[in-house]
Amino acid sequence: MPENLLTAAGVTAGYNGVPAIRGLDLTVGPGEIVSLLGPNGAGKTTTLLSLVGLLPLMKGSVTALGEPVSTRRPHLMARRGVALVPDDRGLFYGLTVRDHLRLARRRPSPEREKLIFESFPALAKLEGRKAGLLSGGEQQMLAIGAALLGEPKILLVDEMSLGLAPKIVQEMLPAVRDLARREGIGVVLVEQHVELALAVSDRAIILNHGRPVLAGAAAELLRKRERLEAAYFGANEFSDTDHEVMPA
Repeated sequence: MPENLLTAAGVTAGYNGVPAIRGLDLTVGPGEIVSLLGPNGAGKTTTLLSLVGLLPLMKGSVTALGEPVSTRRPHLMARRGVALVPDDRGLFYGLTVRDHLRLARRRPSPEREKLIFESFPALAKLEGRKAGLLSGGEQQMLAIGAALLGEPKILLVDEMSLGLAPKIVQEMLPAVRDLARREGIGVVLVEQHVELALAVSDRAIILNHGRPVLAGAAAELLRKRERLEAAYFGANEFSDTDHEVMPA
């Protein structure tokens, strides 16, 4: 197993020849949670799509589980253990919770399902309910639970808290953190609630206008709130070449 499960070096990517992210460096080790933070349009979703091979790179490289990520066969990433939970959750509203869990794993694993239900207790009471009838929080639990059922080595989650009350997010984030550490899963988390994300993360990268402008240990970023806010809201003190790295 490589020291870093996921490595991005000098990544520039975008759409129709126009970069949406520029010069991104990122590493994720086993059991580590790295948050990508920033305002809307900062390039967070573009980054995730680039990391899993769903968006071609203009510059740079991405390596996952010791192999280069290829846009020609991104489905192979899932087979090798890279799971992406998109911001729309990727659920089939006509299928039940139980149906989704069965689809998420080729071979049934009662032990694995038990672990998922222990991590997200609300799902255990909803096995027969269709996904379209679940609340937003329950749908997100199902999407993440289904991804984790497949025992991924790398998990990427886009906007976990989208449309959810902070209380629900406070329940879900620790569950993801605990599973990541217990199983050595490397997690990349895109999140709107900055403080909640930093509370469960090891490191974080702040993106603004497609550029990484601040990176460092989550605990250190929480202590340097003024610097964090300046990076997040795009204060004028950041130039096109700024990229501050805070102590790990």
